[in-house]
Amino acid sequence: MMGPRREAQAALFYEFSLEDHIPQDHLLRSIDRFVDLSCIRAHLADFYSHTGRPSIDPELLIRMLLVGYCFGIRSERRLCEEAHLNLAYRWFCRLDLNDRIPDHSTFSKNRHGRFRDSELLRHLFETTVARCIAEGLVSGQRMAVDASLIEADANRQFSASKEEWDINRIDVAAAPRAVREYLDTLDEAAFGADSEVQPKFTSFSNPASQWTATRKGPAFFSYSDNYLIDTDHGVVVDVEATRSIRQAEVGSTKTMLNRVKDKFDLDPERLIADTAYGSGPMLDWLVKRKIAPHIPVIDKAGRTDGTWSRADFEWDADNNQYICPEGEALKQFRRNYSDPNRGPTGKGVAKYQALKHTCQACPSKMKCSPNADARKITREEHEDARDVARAIRKTKQYKVSSKLRLKVEMLFAHLKRILGLGRLRLRGPCGANDEFLPAATAQNIRKLAKIFPAPQQPRKA
Repeated sequence: MMGPRREAQAALFYEFSLEDHIPQDHLLRSIDRFVDLSCIRAHLADFYSHTGRPSIDPELLIRMLLVGYCFGIRSERRLCEEAHLNLAYRWFCRLDLNDRIPDHSTFSKNRHGRFRDSELLRHLFETTVARCIAEGLVSGQRMAVDASLIEADANRQFSASKEEWDINRIDVAAAPRAVREYLDTLDEAAFGADSEVQPKFTSFSNPASQWTATRKGPAFFSYSDNYLIDTDHGVVVDVEATRSIRQAEVGSTKTMLNRVKDKFDLDPERLIADTAYGSGPMLDWLVKRKIAPHIPVIDKAGRTDGTWSRADFEWDADNNQYICPEGEALKQFRRNYSDPNRGPTGKGVAKYQALKHTCQACPSKMKCSPNADARKITREEHEDARDVARAIRKTKQYKVSSKLRLKVEMLFAHLKRILGLGRLRLRGPCGANDEFLPAATAQNIRKLAKIFPAPQQPRKA
């Protein structure tokens, strides 16, 4: 028999507990165990007025932001709607059923003000990294670095070519916030000071973004999200936003390594990266810091005509000379100069040459220098560090490092596909950092929650 129709009737009193309605295996229960925001009020104390109407609890705003980044809710307007409807979100944000959700505009107001002034988002990220270190997920011995392009909030139709772009015509007083941030970062290495190359197009609304393209893909405006991770469990130990140019990405590596050294006393034994980080100055900087560069060397000394390249010659550091496969020496100087100005300078490129009569009588001349009277070899300023990297590449540890480097690629894939950070919503260098930092914080918290899930409690009968 069909039962009677049920109609919703409003009750005067309800006996309801959020705690009983959140599943024991819900991700937010595990995440909540590793979210410690007790220090936020002290960190923001100097940025609030002592008089006036009480403001919204900053801990509530941060908890809502963490929910948004952990579950890929990109819109703050939609985040407020989801927090209003979802019981688990209310439980995590310490909201009762009758508590009102803050307006979405509150996030922008605080972000552009006290959050940026106090660097709260970086403080929150570093707090999470410290928790990962305390839980034993970070040893600091092996680290990997890489960058990924994140599409900027900019349109090709609202941009100018490098011939049309004139920075002197910008009215600073009337310019948008993103443009003013761009002008403030012109002298920073992370946003183009390390490179003299002018971008093909510059966005009017987001000029700090870089017009670039991925491999075999269309060009677009983007920022680079730079990650420095510990390879033990793939924990992000530092993050930096830069312009999408190689010089800026490589420069950010030095910034991040110095920062984790000062903040957490982490000094890795090896750094793992791809070929983009294999320049001579970068390798030399790592070797001087006693960090083993597990990085492919950028080397253009190879030959395509089948003749011997520089790699076929043995370097004799004690005598400052190269030894060819036939056992002959290629020297930079063959006499002692009494005038120090005529001797070697130790800077730039050094040239080494064999004797002409030796090369002419050599049986392997056609394999070595068929079109020259004598063989010449150049040696760059940082060639010693490059030799260190070449020697490391022949070891078994390097093969292990090549596999470990995939962990940072997996983090970027998770960032874009699961957390939905394929395109930025905020503009300018500060906007990029304001999105990259909470996203990395969410990844670390999810990592903690996955490795140390919340203990399961039996359900009440």
